[in-house]
Amino acid sequence: MPEEAIGDLLEQIAEVLGFPVSAPLRAALQAVPRHLFLPPTVWVRDGKGSYERYDRDQDPDRWWSAAYRDAPLVTQFTELSDGDTVPSSSASMPSMVVRMLRDLDVQPGHRVLEIGTGTGFHAALLAFLLGAGNVTSLDIDPDLICRARRALKASGQQPEVVCADGAAGWRPNAPYDRIISTCSVRTVPLAWLEQISPGGRIVTPWDTAWCNFGTLIATRQADGTAEGSLVPYGSFMLMRAQQVDVELHRDILRDDQNPDRSVTELSPWSVAGNDLDAQMHIGLHVPGVWHAWDSGVREGHTRLWLADDQATSWAGVDYDGRQTSTFAVAQYGPRRLWDEVARSYEEYVSAGRPGIARHRLRICPDGRRTRLEMSPV
Repeated sequence: MPEEAIGDLLEQIAEVLGFPVSAPLRAALQAVPRHLFLPPTVWVRDGKGSYERYDRDQDPDRWWSAAYRDAPLVTQFTELSDGDTVPSSSASMPSMVVRMLRDLDVQPGHRVLEIGTGTGFHAALLAFLLGAGNVTSLDIDPDLICRARRALKASGQQPEVVCADGAAGWRPNAPYDRIISTCSVRTVPLAWLEQISPGGRIVTPWDTAWCNFGTLIATRQADGTAEGSLVPYGSFMLMRAQQVDVELHRDILRDDQNPDRSVTELSPWSVAGNDLDAQMHIGLHVPGVWHAWDSGVREGHTRLWLADDQATSWAGVDYDGRQTSTFAVAQYGPRRLWDEVARSYEEYVSAGRPGIARHRLRICPDGRRTRLEMSPV
């Protein structure tokens, strides 16, 4: 069954990519069966904002079908302080895995650091391509590390797997020719720049507070910086070291606040709708500002909420269910968030609505951090 299922999966991947999987990656996917890296229970999005459970013991045919479908599978949930549960580990969509490994462009003899072991599937493919001794994989979650080690042993591929914070890299095995991350970042950690060789390549999903989309492909320069462009694929969980404390935002709205009120002709759907190019542009140029839709204010009424990561400023843009040419705006705090977003959107339109790939990023060391510079689009 695995051989037939893997063959079908390779066809699915080729259809998504628009071209056949390369011979080396094809051989790796055939040698490293995906099902070995999946737990007995996985969850799949149900298209209604929730997840559907697939249990190998109760319904093995359904579980096997999910294992060799070109779709992401949630493999672990974590409970938050308020009782809600959120995905905390997943098996990436196989076509996404192929895209990232293709862009990583590994060559014989390359030494690779992987950030985010997860199930261990990525690490196993890299070990097959380069040899286990050339691959180091990190994950901050000890339970995931234990499961990944068992799966890797079963697959016959055993790279070094370390329980550590990926933001710090892994200095004992540095320098590396390639660094690949299976979690998204908002800036490249300084340790990655320090541990990758000049000319080395970094491939990591990118995240902004406004939009979680895109993947950075950057090359380490001789001066210690890294330069590269975004490509239009990838939506991954944010690295834990860069996550914002959600508890900060619980009391951001208070009765004693008196927001400034105005109207706007800019539709909130223009900046927070289906235009991912616009969303990425805003996310890069208006740092630290996130948004959420609220349709439960009252019947027929929709509100776009904006807030900054520091929980000092917020804004609301209201659609009353009837008027489509103007929208009510409320803004509070030291930052006028809607004004910032509107200006960024105007710049995006004036620049000809540049696609994600038009953004060129430069990552610069700055003390014990890195800062992001963007070339004009």
